[in-house]
Amino acid sequence: MTTPAALVRIDDATPVASLGARPCALVVGNFDGVHRGHQAVLGEAVEEARKLGLDACVLTFDPHPAGVVGRGAPPMLTTIERRVALVGEMGVDRVYVRRFDAAFAAWPPERFARELVAGALLARLVVVGQNFRFGAKRAGDLELLRALGRELGFEARVHAIASDARGPFSSTRARDAIGAGDLDEAARVLGRPHGLTGAVAHGDERGRQLGFPTANLEPVAEMLPPDGVYAVRVARRDDGGTAWHPLALGVTNIGVRPTVDGKRRTVEAHLLDFTGDLYGARLRLDLVGRLRPETKFSSLDELKAQIARDVAAARHALVSAG
Repeated sequence: MTTPAALVRIDDATPVASLGARPCALVVGNFDGVHRGHQAVLGEAVEEARKLGLDACVLTFDPHPAGVVGRGAPPMLTTIERRVALVGEMGVDRVYVRRFDAAFAAWPPERFARELVAGALLARLVVVGQNFRFGAKRAGDLELLRALGRELGFEARVHAIASDARGPFSSTRARDAIGAGDLDEAARVLGRPHGLTGAVAHGDERGRQLGFPTANLEPVAEMLPPDGVYAVRVARRDDGGTAWHPLALGVTNIGVRPTVDGKRRTVEAHLLDFTGDLYGARLRLDLVGRLRPETKFSSLDELKAQIARDVAAARHALVSAG
């Protein structure tokens, strides 16, 4: 996936007037996962923006507000870079990434609406969720946002909740699925496989000694599924860039490697039919299927034989998945 060239990312909501930007239809939210519910809202907002002659824009926050004023941030589904790219693929023109810290959390609702939404971001239409709250101590609600909009020149609307037979699409639903190792359900909610990203770091080369060299990803910010072996599609990011390109199919072990280590949790991928130096490269592993739980074997020969079976199973799973 790549970030479209037309997309503009602005950090800390830099005033856009100096950039020659037009007034916008603004969608506000965390958008962790950019799941199918988010996609429905963004698609509608982009369409409405085009009808009204406005730019389609998103205001999101980093880090997660719950990590600053709540009980702690939930496990991450997508990095901020990934979020921006996925939002851009929906046709959004500008993404504003506002650093969420204690000082910003203390802004009263009126300042949030006046200084940020109407002033810095030039919003003429603001789209939020049904339970949207804003300002210090979450004092602002939809009724106040609408009242402020009438004063400041923007309309506030609530977006509909997208769902399927299992219920609304939500980041919580995606996290529950990933935590349970249900990758099919996670993909159903996200509209794509859950991905893990990280830079390839030097390991102990145990995989190479077994005949199956691995790329060890460190650190991985996204939520990990249960320990086990997974079939993955591997993409590589351009050096110094934002574009991702398909690299290979692979089989990934997530866990403590109980047969050879048993101490530190790692994410390591064996790339099928690939040779080359990947140290320092940034990879994304899209989790397509869970092959088995992590297991301790009685010998390295037994482990090596199982890895060979895992490779065959991964090939079959990835071909079947298309």
